[in-house]
Amino acid sequence: MDTIASLFSFITWPVSWVIVQFHKVYGAIFGPDTGWAWGLSIVSLVILIRICLIPLFVKQIKATRGMQTLQPEMKKIQERYKNDKQRQSEEMMKLYKETGTNPLSSCLPILAQSPFFFALYHVLNSIASNDTIGVINKDLLQSAQQAHIFGAPLASKFFSSESEVAALNASLTDVRVVTAIMIVLMSASQFFTQRQLMTKNVDTTVKTPFMQQQKMLMYVFPIMFAVFGVNFPVGVLVYWLTTNVWTMGQQMYVIRNNPTPGSKAQAAYLERLLKHVMATGKTRGRGQRSIVKAIVAKGRDRNEFERKFINGLNKAGLAAQNDGTVVKSEAAVAAQSTDGGTPGPAGAPKRQQPKRQSKAQRQSAKPAGESAGDAEAKTSLSKSDEPEGGQQGAKPAGSTKKPAQKPGGGGRSKAQSGQRKGPQRPKSPSKK
Repeated sequence: MDTIASLFSFITWPVSWVIVQFHKVYGAIFGPDTGWAWGLSIVSLVILIRICLIPLFVKQIKATRGMQTLQPEMKKIQERYKNDKQRQSEEMMKLYKETGTNPLSSCLPILAQSPFFFALYHVLNSIASNDTIGVINKDLLQSAQQAHIFGAPLASKFFSSESEVAALNASLTDVRVVTAIMIVLMSASQFFTQRQLMTKNVDTTVKTPFMQQQKMLMYVFPIMFAVFGVNFPVGVLVYWLTTNVWTMGQQMYVIRNNPTPGSKAQAAYLERLLKHVMATGKTRGRGQRSIVKAIVAKGRDRNEFERKFINGLNKAGLAAQNDGTVVKSEAAVAAQSTDGGTPGPAGAPKRQQPKRQSKAQRQSAKPAGESAGDAEAKTSLSKSDEPEGGQQGAKPAGSTKKPAQKPGGGGRSKAQSGQRKGPQRPKSPSKK
């Protein structure tokens, strides 16, 4: 660790200068030789570094979103080359190169702050060795050696010898208890941060190498911190615990307000957004408008949660626009102007239920229906009894004389008993 830290010795001077400037401020409040003054100086150094890394963090988020947009293409490659892992990896790398995305972009903030981490380690190690470094002179060196955090000196380590701890006016038990608690907290915060990313902000419908990488980091980083943490000075543990807490809070904010499409975080966000839009009738802020705009632009490519959001707006009589705003749908406006009332859940007027008739009304309407049916039946019977030849002058009822038929005239006779009613097939003429 000392060899690696010496490689970043060029940055120890600015790091030591920043710590000294913060120490002047906190020393005037808590006292120059207290652990609060030096500990808060290290915490302020972390906050300053992370603020400077915010543009890089934004770039990381954009790169991650770019990876998410490639999920459908990745899925196609996986299905096409599911039996050839080598060809699958080659096609994935080709896709990354064509789109300009980098699957290792999630490691950029860690790589960027590594020089500051090792420079701080070099500074604190020099304090433990009673060596001046950067702008820390002998007076500041003695002040830093006397500073304790919960009984543990800033420059002490978990495996420090009893003589080294005694030289810093501390107890070996206090040093090991404090360092052990800080190592556990540091590893737990790192694991929780990575697990939060994997369980809430990743589209689990598509399995990609990017997801495997994130899953590996979720277990590798906490183990690395636990193994190497026993060799870190207390001041470095303060630094790394602070940056882990900052990362966790920053990630929680991003997951809540700008989740990954298709993730559980997006489902929760769209549910909250739908409730807000239904209550106020509009989107609030540029962030909400940009998300609604992206959902509208997807069209048929929307995922399950986005379709549910659009359907919820339609049921409420609202419609999302291309610019991300939400207005009343045309169906709801037309229904409201026609009915004169408020539209129903689907944007249409409420259905009017027919009035229920009383028993007396139903009984009085029944005979009329029967008489109409009888009349219709009689009419149909009388029509079916008429001869189809179109003859006029029907004989009066009671006449039993049958009309004379011309031999071989081919006329259609009446249907007799036992024969089928209606037109009959003409008989073929007999051959003489």
